[in-house]
Amino acid sequence: MNPRRTELLAAGAATVTVVLWASAFVSIRSAGEAYSPGALALGRLLSGALALGVLCLVRREGLPPREAWRGIAVSGILWFGFYMVVLNWGEQQVDAGTAALVVNIGPLLIALLGARLLGDAMPPRLLAGMAVSFAGAVTVGLSMTDEGGSSVLGVVLCLLAAIAYAAGVVAQKPALGSASPLQVTTFGCLVGAVVCLPFAGQLVSEAARAPASATLNMVYLGVFPTALAFTTWAYALARTTASRMGATTYAVPALVVLMSWLALGEVPGLLTLTGGALCLAGVAVSRSRARTAAGPATVTAPAPHPEKATDST
Repeated sequence: MNPRRTELLAAGAATVTVVLWASAFVSIRSAGEAYSPGALALGRLLSGALALGVLCLVRREGLPPREAWRGIAVSGILWFGFYMVVLNWGEQQVDAGTAALVVNIGPLLIALLGARLLGDAMPPRLLAGMAVSFAGAVTVGLSMTDEGGSSVLGVVLCLLAAIAYAAGVVAQKPALGSASPLQVTTFGCLVGAVVCLPFAGQLVSEAARAPASATLNMVYLGVFPTALAFTTWAYALARTTASRMGATTYAVPALVVLMSWLALGEVPGLLTLTGGALCLAGVAVSRSRARTAAGPATVTAPAPHPEKATDST
């Protein structure tokens, strides 16, 4: 495939991912009022696994090759399973601003782990873009933080979520060298669902009395921010570095501000808008490296194999 076309498709897939991961923040607000953290994670993963399973049958995707299973299992346990539970729990303990501040160290951890374990390059433009975006995330977080709305437990849970997210992304990257993005996402989601099975009793009990809107939001989280967004994430990740993909997710806070404004009527203040603008500017800088430094040819072509991301919250 033409390198320029590959780059555009990867950028498009990454855009789908960050938009859907941003929308998840709005849906979680509704579903989280009726479902506990573990039950919500399990319901979301089961919905996602069902949607992905149907897609795999339609596309006649088989089992991933043996060499991909290690990365799939690690990302499934850490990112699809553990991350979703502790993030849901953490967001019940702290305000949205504090959660955003802590969780947004994830892309920085991805860059560090990617450089150390995957040999990802750390060019000046990527580092500068991440620094600008992180400053924007801090600004958004500070503008949304409620005084006295945090707890030590909540901060620790959000920190664990950020670490699990970063480790899951770095583990997933090698698996995409031998398995398709759809295979990696589907079986990672299944692994995550198995990890969350201890919450099955809670899910059944809470689903019986939850309002239809909360259950529909849980299903939405599974089908779109999980099944679709994690697949488009994996597609884009297979075609670029983990560090650059991590930097792309800094667009999520800015989109959350916009969606909350449009869907929930939460008018952002000047500080929040400034932070969102910084997030988007930083992403633009980090994503411009290939075109500015070496042209489209530097985009890594997808590895041959016999296929999502994600992002959020």
